[in-house]
Amino acid sequence: ARMMLVEAAWSYRLPARVSRRLRERQQELPQAVWEIAWKAQLRLCTRYRRLVARGKKTQVAITAIARELAAFMWAIVKVVPAAA
Repeated sequence: ARMMLVEAAWSYRLPARVSRRLRERQQELPQAVWEIAWKAQLRLCTRYRRLVARGKKTQVAITAIARELAAFMWAIVKVVPAAA
């Protein structure tokens, strides 16, 4: 799971945006979920740039982003009701 989080964190090097394809997929989600996802997108992209600008190595910054991504994923899990 850790490796997947780190791989996903690499996408936060790019500016935050929502593609047409992603927008279509998000329409099926509850509004609270995509609000958390957008908040995560903005925060993690900005945080990556700040860490690298401060002189952190890219790999260290990505690992920090992965840790914070896990926290956002936890927030989404807490919002979505469990399927019984």
